[in-house]
Amino acid sequence: MGWLGWALASAGFAALTAIFGKIGVTGVQSDYATFLRTLVILALIAAIVTSGGHWRSPAELPARSLAFLALSGAATGASWLCYYRALQMGQAAQVAPVDKLSVVLVAVFGVAFLHERLSPTNWAGVALIAGGTVLVAWR
Repeated sequence: MGWLGWALASAGFAALTAIFGKIGVTGVQSDYATFLRTLVILALIAAIVTSGGHWRSPAELPARSLAFLALSGAATGASWLCYYRALQMGQAAQVAPVDKLSVVLVAVFGVAFLHERLSPTNWAGVALIAGGTVLVAWR
């Protein structure tokens, strides 16, 4: 499967994350719900890494990779905590699209920090995503 297939699968699972999370966070403190979700993720990924034989010592990895993976993990954790808090307070159909403003931010950050290039058509798509987010989230 190519990148598009994996990206579409990610989108499908992300949609289920919002629906299952909204139902699951009912009556549960959002930070604790995030913790429980993280335990499930940890167990799943550990099983995948084990079955694929991909375990290796972190000491073998470049320090730069470790640092940025740690930063990515911290950002993911903060995102999940905020996401579950928002799901607890708002409607999934509003929270998930606002969360997906990350697509817009990734485009901007990619250009600013990774020196990626977007065409005018790409920028139009980014603007449409931002506008669509506002239209879906607005009540």
